[in-house]
Amino acid sequence: MSLAVHVSVEGGRIPLSRQRVGDIATAVLRAERVRDALLSITFLSDRAIAALNARHLGHRGATDVIAFGFAPSGNGVHGVVGDIYIAPGVARRHARAHRVPVREELARLVVHGTLHVLGYDHPAGDERTTSPMWRRQERGGGGARARAPGAAAR
Repeated sequence: MSLAVHVSVEGGRIPLSRQRVGDIATAVLRAERVRDALLSITFLSDRAIAALNARHLGHRGATDVIAFGFAPSGNGVHGVVGDIYIAPGVARRHARAHRVPVREELARLVVHGTLHVLGYDHPAGDERTTSPMWRRQERGGGGARARAPGAAAR
């Protein structure tokens, strides 16, 4: 079994250690019975995530989390490979608006992004909080509690 999670912070600081972020993602992978994974989690500025959002998803503005899951290649790569991008600035605003600690919101976004990498999705709008992915997210660890993150994207 090989689970590798790399965490980086580009500019600024986050109120979770890189180790804690990696532990949250690893817990989700284990809960989903993933045996082999290579996951990269990057914390970006609002400006950088807005550029990713426009370039890859065709959406305007900053969002809280964007995740990309890549299909295994035929080059001996098996298991899950994915990138997760999180905007702490957006997470802070959502945490304030919903009166939850920023650490909890960031943990929830790590869980949310990891589930997207694994292929889970949810409908847009209010229906997402009743989706199978949402239920999985809320029991997926990392201190996540039932509350919708902002405009999560995949």
